[in-house]
Amino acid sequence: MGARWSVGAGAALLAALLAVTGCQRAPEGAGQEGTRNRPGAAPASARPSNYGTVFLGVGACSSFGTTTFTEVPCDGERAAARVVARHDGDPDHGPACPATTDFVLHISAQRAPAGAAGDRAVPRGYACMRNLEPPHPGDPGGGGGPRTIVGDCVYGTGRGEVRETACDGTGKHRPEYRVTRAVARRAECPPATALYVQLGGKEPVGCARRL
Repeated sequence: MGARWSVGAGAALLAALLAVTGCQRAPEGAGQEGTRNRPGAAPASARPSNYGTVFLGVGACSSFGTTTFTEVPCDGERAAARVVARHDGDPDHGPACPATTDFVLHISAQRAPAGAAGDRAVPRGYACMRNLEPPHPGDPGGGGGPRTIVGDCVYGTGRGEVRETACDGTGKHRPEYRVTRAVARRAECPPATALYVQLGGKEPVGCARRL
């Protein structure tokens, strides 16, 4: 997870390779760039329920659980998060979740039950989830979520990596850098940039300053 980094005024620190979930170590010789973590994926799998036509389609809601997530009515007391985007396939190779996604829910492929009314087969995929109520770790500076975005803060792990932490200092680790801008090329970052973070998208370079 993360990137190698070094101390120095105005120094560009190492390379960030952002995955939809998890962190990646920057490869040897990757150059000077910052890296990103993101333990944003939910560790549990989703379990189909009898609610809704498409399992965890956009706008649907899920409950929270320790081993499974179940689709529930959004106006019910068990509803905890809403689907803001839904994609089939592997999140590492599919479309990125929206910037302020709080967590990613992995969905295992499941066949329709024998004799079930309608098509309840569930293809392998992933749902980008947003909590119905705060906290929202995917918000800028929130200290979590599956993506690095402008406003997020990171800290050095001491193992050649950096990870995200809450900008307000409420996390377990003190923030050391804040991503202040997203640009197309490193040359477009302001002079005070101390860390470059790969964000992906049309503006893949994050310019981070030391706090």
